[in-house]
Amino acid sequence: MRHRLIGIAVVTTLAAVASVAAQQPASPRQAIEGAVAAPSRTSANTARDKYRHPAETLAFFGVKPGDTVVEIWPSGGWYTEILAPLTRGKGTLYAAVPSGNAKGIEALKAKDAALYGPIRVVSFPAATGQAKVPDGTADVVLTFRNVHNWRMGGKDGKDYSPEAFRQMYAMLKKGGTLGIEDHRLPENASDERETNSGYLKVSTVRRLAEAAGFKFVGASEVNANKADTADWPNGVWTLPPTYALKDQDRAKYAAIGESDRMTLKFRKP
Repeated sequence: MRHRLIGIAVVTTLAAVASVAAQQPASPRQAIEGAVAAPSRTSANTARDKYRHPAETLAFFGVKPGDTVVEIWPSGGWYTEILAPLTRGKGTLYAAVPSGNAKGIEALKAKDAALYGPIRVVSFPAATGQAKVPDGTADVVLTFRNVHNWRMGGKDGKDYSPEAFRQMYAMLKKGGTLGIEDHRLPENASDERETNSGYLKVSTVRRLAEAAGFKFVGASEVNANKADTADWPNGVWTLPPTYALKDQDRAKYAAIGESDRMTLKFRKP
C-alpha cells in the first residue's frame, strides 16, 4: 500500500511540474521560432528561409513578442508574415511604407484581418502631415534590403539615406535597436558600384547610421554567402529570387543562391 501511495505521489508531482512548465511563457527565441513556423506563412516565403534565416536574424536583433516593432518598407510582407504572429496580442507592429504604396500590407489585411488587421500603417520617410511612427516609441526598427535603395536614390537621383536614418533614429526609444540587413559589397570595390549594383559596403552603412547618432553594437554572419562575388552583370538582381537575366545561366545563379548580406545591429544611446 505504501509503495502504491508513493507511486501516486510521484505521478501527481510530475503532472504538477508538467502543468507549471506548460504555463511558463516561451523564451523570445522560442516565440520567434513559433512565428517562423506559423501555418499562416505562404509556401513561397518559407521556401526562402534557407537563404534568409529569419529565426537567427530576429534573435540576433533581440526582437521580443511584447516589443513595439517597426518594419521599414515591408513590400510584399516577407518578414511581416513572421512579425505579425510574433507581436500579436502582446506588442505593436508598424508597417512603414513609401507614401501611397501599402499594397502588400493591404493584401495581407484583406487575406487575414484577425492576424494582420492590427498592423499600423505609416509613411516612411514621412513628410509633414503624413502618418508616422511617433517619436521615441519603438523598441526595434528593422529594415531588410532597403538601404541600397535609399542610397541609389529615386528618379531625381537624390540620396535619401541620411533622412531615412534620421527618421529611424527619431522613432526609437533610448536604448532601442536598429537592425539592418542588406547586400554586402566588398570593402575594396569601387564606391561607384554602390550607386547601381544594389550592393553596399558595411563601412558605408555604419557611417550613415553613426552620423545619425546610432552606436554600433555588432555584426552577424548568419546571412553570409561566400559564393556571391557581388560582380554580376545586372547587379544583385542577377541572383535569385529576381533572376534579372531570366533563363540565361539560371542554374548557375540558382546554385549560388541569394546574395551575401551584412546583418548589423545598432543602438540608440
